[in-house]
Amino acid sequence: MTFKVIVKGKASGKILKTNTPINFLGAVDKKTGIIHDKKHDLVGRSIKDSILVFPYGVGSSVGAYTIYSLKSNKSAPLAMICTKADLSVASGCALANIPMVIATEELEKLENGKEITLDTESDKLIVFRG
Repeated sequence: MTFKVIVKGKASGKILKTNTPINFLGAVDKKTGIIHDKKHDLVGRSIKDSILVFPYGVGSSVGAYTIYSLKSNKSAPLAMICTKADLSVASGCALANIPMVIATEELEKLENGKEITLDTESDKLIVFRG
């Protein structure tokens, strides 16, 4: 897989994947990490402690503050993998020190619930376990 590192770091956890963009300000509860947008396919699910895989963020630039608040409330994803770097998500991850990479190909190989390790310092950015 080919990746571009936006925010360096290392994280291990289970993938939580959606093909739907995420509006962090309007769809995610910043205290719990639960998606409350009834139109989103992850409604009722928490992004807390996941490796969040999604296409990109949408909505207001205040979404960056929501990502920072998620981290402050210990409800943030451990890392984020996107297909496109939008300013809101990239700046939110940078502020919250959440590792973020852009996947440019083969994103379909990342399956919901699969355990992975993301390590931007190693030669292999993603190591599949199990």
